[in-house]
Amino acid sequence: MKKRVVVTGLGVAAPNGVGISDFESAIKEGRSGITFHEKLQELKFSCQIGGKPEISEEKKKEYFTPLQLRGLNSSGIVYGVIAGTDAWKDAGMQISEDENPDWNSGIIFGTGILGVDKFREAIHLIDEGKSRRLGSTSVLQTMASGISAYLGGILGCGNQVTTNSSACTTGTEALLMGFERIQSGKAKRMLVGSCGDDGPYVWGGFDAMRILPSKFNNVPEKASRPLSATATGFVPGSGAGALVLEELESALERGAGIYAEVLGGEVNSGGQRGGGSMTAANNEAVQRCIKMALKNSNIKASEVDAINGHLTATGGDIAEIKNWKLALQRSEMNFPFINSLKGMVGHCLSASGSIECVASVLQLKNNFIFGNINCEDLHPEILNLINAEKIPQQTGEQSIKTLAKASFGFGDVNAVVIFKKYPVSGVNSDNYNLKI
Repeated sequence: MKKRVVVTGLGVAAPNGVGISDFESAIKEGRSGITFHEKLQELKFSCQIGGKPEISEEKKKEYFTPLQLRGLNSSGIVYGVIAGTDAWKDAGMQISEDENPDWNSGIIFGTGILGVDKFREAIHLIDEGKSRRLGSTSVLQTMASGISAYLGGILGCGNQVTTNSSACTTGTEALLMGFERIQSGKAKRMLVGSCGDDGPYVWGGFDAMRILPSKFNNVPEKASRPLSATATGFVPGSGAGALVLEELESALERGAGIYAEVLGGEVNSGGQRGGGSMTAANNEAVQRCIKMALKNSNIKASEVDAINGHLTATGGDIAEIKNWKLALQRSEMNFPFINSLKGMVGHCLSASGSIECVASVLQLKNNFIFGNINCEDLHPEILNLINAEKIPQQTGEQSIKTLAKASFGFGDVNAVVIFKKYPVSGVNSDNYNLKI
């Protein structure tokens, strides 16, 4: 029998809020974390703004030992360790000093580009013949699995500990990988999430592609405009999101708080065929991903109350709305509420899926839909597909039972996860049998 899986812990380091309380307040208020970066101006970037979590040196000392902090030069690892450790504690789990690992707990924590600043430092030292000055942590900071290795050692996890990487889909994919491991009985709990570095050496390639906005450097909080007629590209961001997934039976046995249930999901690829490419989605693949996520979760399209979309403030927004319409077969007025976090934090790249999953779960748990900012001029093609009332621009109280979260990434890769409110009064069916 497949195990039921619930979310028992959350952690986040986002451009507009570090820690769940600050982050939830920010998304309810529509507070932007996108700021001007003088370094980007000095380097003559067209887009001189970005989303970056504010982490003080004192804050780092709460999560890292003096030895770990020595030479630490990877923003992604800092964000990931903060979000992951916070999620673990939020789930009521202890950070044990026991020499025996926790064999029932594992980690799947993804990333894209990790340790790029450390790489740059290392290249200079090696070229100068000073490789001995690299320090003992240079390898750990520059290998992709450095983040899961850091968290695995801090938390003492003895189950699967690994890192995935699938561009913008990374965080949502990590969640589904952890979900499947628990569902199959191979682990009792999994810390899942993703993180990403920031700065010119990460964002420069996107600036070169001319897909970032260049006319908002003086008003950075207005630059990221998902669903808007005046959207001119995505704003780069960074950070980390983390969730503790747990077997329902285990969570109930230890009296853990439960944020939501994960019903299932789907991961696929368009194969860069049929209109799909390295930077554009195969629309049929996106629709198949949505439909299979619903099928795997054993729910109907009519049951989806809200969608947290990928929606990046590019031309892809229109295509994404069309794909949701075709996949769900819902009318303009009967379409679910839909929102995008990227208006507030930018596109956090490999960290986007996990940060947005955290925002999705908070909405389910605390009965609200956060507003879409910077889309007062909704794109007319989008308005031809869904009613404006389904794209709230202000946060409002809303009891939602089922939410679909999607991520669509570079390389034509897709992931959709379905979250369900827990518990839901009055539900008593073969596929969703709750003790109320």
